[in-house]
Parts: sequence; structure tokens; C-alpha cells
Amino acid sequence: MNDKFFQLPVEKRERIINAGYHVFGANSYKKSPMSEIAGAAGISKSLLFHYFQNKRELYLYLWDECARITYHYLSEYRCYEQDDLFEMMYRGTQAKMRIMKKYPDMGRFVIKAFYEKDPSVCQDIQENCRKAVSFSADKVFQKLDPYKFIPGLDLKMMYQEMYWASEGYLWEMLQRGDLDVDRVEKDFIRLIDFWKSIYLRKENV
Repeated sequence: MNDKFFQLPVEKRERIINAGYHVFGANSYKKSPMSEIAGAAGISKSLLFHYFQNKRELYLYLWDECARITYHYLSEYRCYEQDDLFEMMYRGTQAKMRIMKKYPDMGRFVIKAFYEKDPSVCQDIQENCRKAVSFSADKVFQKLDPYKFIPGLDLKMMYQEMYWASEGYLWEMLQRGDLDVDRVEKDFIRLIDFWKSIYLRKENV
């Protein structure tokens, strides 16, 4: 990757980033031509190849940028500073909705990348996902007070169930072409409230 990319004005860098999210988010990796990304960014294909050696390099940069942006906003909303799991989740939802409004195609890109099967990028994406999920789980379990939850609850299984439900919901919305930010936010808040009602001791609801 050419360091000159980082010397570009912020507005131009974000235009290229959003163009990548838009094209990769609408197609598979294989069916996302660099020429289309360059066109969406308003630059020539040769200039895009000047910044990124090949499509794989751009794709993995965009994936890493998703992680960087997400961590930045989660930190801004002080998600991992919370002692209460569900307050952490409420704040995480707010942070992610703000991201989706600023980078409207990033959510589609992340979901498509998560399910991408192309061997050029699949292994890297899945390895990064495992690390991210492990990092998030470690942060959560450092703060979790088991006595707030119903007796005998398997907290790791609860967390896994929440993760699966969230991923399944986003995949279904993507298949429908219905990643409406306001609706997603409302649905996630309803989900969090539901989880609180079934997993917390009554005095902690």
C-alpha cells in the first residue's frame, strides 16, 4: 500500500473508502472490479492502483478500517467502561448506528465480507473476526457480575446466543436490502430489552 494514500485530504480518502464499501458491499469480492470502485470515487483506475497494488490489498485495508472506525466509536461512547452488560450493548448500538449513518455502505460491506468465500481474502477475514470476537468477549467478561443474572445461567452461552442472533438479524436485513438505520436501531433496542427480561434476576431488570 502506497503511503501517499494517507497524504490525501481526508475528504478524498473517505470518498475512496466509501466507494470501496459501496461496490464490495453490493457484490461478491470476485465481481467487484477496481474500475467500478475508481469510478464511484471519482478517480482513474490507474490512480487507484497507485494507492493500492491490487484489489486484495484494498479489500483488506477496508476491512481493517472497519475495525479501526468501530473501535474508535465504541471508545467514544465509552462502551467498554460500563459495568452493566446491557448498558454496554445500548451504547454499542448507538455507536454502530452513528457509524452506519456516516458510512452508509460499511454495514453491507462487513456482512458480505464475513460470509465471503473467495480464497484470496476468506482466511484473513475469518482470522480477524475470531480475534475481534475474542477481544470483545474478554472485555465483556472482565466486567460481568454473574449475580445480576438468573441462577445457573451459562453466561458464555448467553453471550454466544446474542452474537448469533445479532449476526442472523443483520444477514436477514441485508438479504432483504433493508438496512434502514433507524429500524435497525429500534429492533436492536427491543432485542436488548427482551434479553434483559429473560436473563437478569427480576430485581435487576
